[in-house]
Amino acid sequence: MSTISEQRKTRQGLPSLRGIVTKIVLLSIVDAIAVFALFTLFVQESWVVFGIAAAVTLAINYIYLRPGLLPAKYLLPGVLFLAVFQIFVVIYSGYIAFTNYGDGHNSTKEDAIEAIILTSQQRVPDSATYGIAVVEQLGQLSFLVTDPDGDIWLGGDGAPLERVTNAETDSTGKATSVTGYNTLTLQDVLGNQRAIADLAVPLTDDPNDGALRTPDGSRAFLYLSSLVYDEDADTFTNTANGTVYTDRGNGAFQADNGASLTPGWKIDVGFENFARAFGEEDIRGPLLNVLLWTFAFAFISVASTFVLGLLLAMVMNDWRMKGRRFYRVLIILPYAFPGFLSALVWLGLFNQDFGFINEVLFGGASIPWLTQEWLAKFSILFVNLWLGYPYMFLICTGALQSIPDDIMEAAAIDGAKPWAAFRLIKFPLLLVSVAPLLISSFAFNFNNFNLIYMLTAGGPRDPSAGVDAGATDILITLVYKVAFGSGTGRDYGLASAFAILIFIVVGAIAAYGFKRTKVLEELN
Repeated sequence: MSTISEQRKTRQGLPSLRGIVTKIVLLSIVDAIAVFALFTLFVQESWVVFGIAAAVTLAINYIYLRPGLLPAKYLLPGVLFLAVFQIFVVIYSGYIAFTNYGDGHNSTKEDAIEAIILTSQQRVPDSATYGIAVVEQLGQLSFLVTDPDGDIWLGGDGAPLERVTNAETDSTGKATSVTGYNTLTLQDVLGNQRAIADLAVPLTDDPNDGALRTPDGSRAFLYLSSLVYDEDADTFTNTANGTVYTDRGNGAFQADNGASLTPGWKIDVGFENFARAFGEEDIRGPLLNVLLWTFAFAFISVASTFVLGLLLAMVMNDWRMKGRRFYRVLIILPYAFPGFLSALVWLGLFNQDFGFINEVLFGGASIPWLTQEWLAKFSILFVNLWLGYPYMFLICTGALQSIPDDIMEAAAIDGAKPWAAFRLIKFPLLLVSVAPLLISSFAFNFNNFNLIYMLTAGGPRDPSAGVDAGATDILITLVYKVAFGSGTGRDYGLASAFAILIFIVVGAIAAYGFKRTKVLEELN
């Protein structure tokens, strides 16, 4: 009876008991995750993100707990994913393009000051010995310190020493445990030896007063920085040679001789990254070469795959061709394998020393297919032809079969030659369906990261370039190598500037191309 009642309520538009329970469980999971995220944001004082997260959480509960609002219930998940994975990524990438974010400039100025002091610390030769016990709370390590006077202190990474009175001591007066913390055993200390050795506990809020560090987990010594920070003057002074480092507004402390302290910090630099891209010769030259090769690669790839695919489609569309089904299966086989896997297979085939092409087809020759500039470009175009012609074959086959046979018969009756009938009638009708796909294929090859990176990784490298650019790099692989490569360091700001240039170029080409294809619509 209960099942019949639930089905009757469902037909009347009322939620069933199972639906209500499922909704409550799912909302509870979402709210639990949201509360944890809000707590973390509150601790980090990220008020803007905190406000957005709180508003989104309230909106989710309002929409799914309130009766009705059926369209919003379906639209909300998609809108949220669109906002997080598309809109936010685009806006944030655009923002990064106007900063110096990258290696050595990836945090705040306060973090940079603290890091400079910590990395320049040296042990004081006549330092007193402090007895310590390594303690842990919620995964965070701290030092329970007994100073030479017998006073007991507690401090951790970034947390200066504070006096404690509830610690337990051994027979020598050394503190061994404190309420709320777990004391690490000798085995635990050995297991966390690196983390403990890297731990520096500041004596006071002033980092210039030094920090305690331990070599063995039982004793600590005073370490002082060779660089003294003057908060009023906002400068660092090297105590060994007197060199003064000043904040000159470029995200780093710099001396008069141009030497800088690392790390620096992230700052807004305006259009400096774009100025570097077009103003510095060692970046502008390689960028122009990469841009020209990107256009050439995309255009030649689309043209070659389209011509071969159209030729095969016309042959396979002829009723006089025997075994068309079998040949069609063979033709689309390259399309059935993942592109990156096929690129890796061709990488082995093109190997200069052991590849099948050199060893078998060229009798053991040592041809540098992937390490010589023009041969590498030819190899990439050849492999992309292999990967792309099945797609063009499929779309051309569909487009050709959609053209009525009576049109071609009428042209033949009127005395049109086969080539004239194809050029003046069949090909324009074919472009009506295929032209938008050719534009999308151009945009795809313009950003064909997998093929380039798997086959040549953009090489061979240009040694004169100020960025990690190679002869076969296209814009998207250049962006990746500038952002995440190891050749010249990570420069997220410059990479984001390049990404904006890609967006503008591809968007302009796509807009122009689709505008031109409207002319073909008149053929219908």
